[in-house]
Amino acid sequence: MTKPPKPKPLLRDADKPVRSRPRKPRDPAQPNLPLDPMPERVEPCLALLKTRPPKGDNWVYEIKWDGYRLSVHIEPTGVRILTRGGHDWTSRFPAIERAAKELPVATAILDGEAVVLDGQGRPDFGLLQQSLGGRGGKKRSSTALFMTFDLLYFDGHDLRNSELGMRRHLLEDLVPAEGQGDIRLSEEIDADGDQLLAGACRHGLEGIIAKRRDAPYRSGRLGDWLKIKCVQSDSFVIVGFERSTVARAGIGRLLLAARKGKKLVYVGGVGTGFNQRNAYELREKLDGLITSMPAASVDRKEAIFVKPKLIAEIEYRAWTDDGKLRHASYKGLRDVQDNAAVYEVD
Repeated sequence: MTKPPKPKPLLRDADKPVRSRPRKPRDPAQPNLPLDPMPERVEPCLALLKTRPPKGDNWVYEIKWDGYRLSVHIEPTGVRILTRGGHDWTSRFPAIERAAKELPVATAILDGEAVVLDGQGRPDFGLLQQSLGGRGGKKRSSTALFMTFDLLYFDGHDLRNSELGMRRHLLEDLVPAEGQGDIRLSEEIDADGDQLLAGACRHGLEGIIAKRRDAPYRSGRLGDWLKIKCVQSDSFVIVGFERSTVARAGIGRLLLAARKGKKLVYVGGVGTGFNQRNAYELREKLDGLITSMPAASVDRKEAIFVKPKLIAEIEYRAWTDDGKLRHASYKGLRDVQDNAAVYEVD
């Protein structure tokens, strides 16, 4: 299978690839240490959204990958690929499963993101969804790659209490830089955060991730990892739609809501970003959820309300003064098993 090109290097000469800092190889004669039990599942460390990159030498940077967060468990009995919500998607990523079996390790847990790259080597969430058959689909993706950025368990040793620098040292020994297989290394980039963000935005990427160099791996959104985006992209609940006689599949506009405590509040709509395929699949799902009971207060005369079962990934530029999305564009539906967090308003 021909592999898509890697993302263009940032802040470097065009003919020089982005590389992590050189690491010493792992000593194969390391002493025998007591083995730690292998976790059945690890709640992921999540990145906290910030508007600007942090300052200081204790932060390292990576590209932000736009896909599905996964953990790859390499176990004595085989490989398991789990979603962020803990669902087993091994069968849906056969190429990643095969690549995991070929890694030179007996037991391991790799943290990373499944992505599909476009012709310019950029992650494309829509292409990933298409490869899996859309939300609720059961297709097996033959084009998804696994970009791994952390190692939580390695040859019988739980690494979660180790510093990021140590975990990366072992990961880079396991998954070599510049590899072109179905499991690839998300490389650290040694650069000024502001310049790196500007470069990522110029190349059409979603943004960057900043990580504390000396932090252990802590589940949840605690601030050890930060995400800084070029364009805002978040998940919202679809609470209704408006019909159109000219738009694809007759969807003129999706009506969106965010969470506010235990309630849903209307945050505006989106009428762009649909293509021929996803529009008709979406309309079929919407028609099956039509209800007379609105899930959020929506002041739109032509609104057709639906049960709040679908979560859409929406790209947008800003918020209006009255709490509505500006310049919104539809990217696709999140899968329930992906456990995507719906945007919360204050």
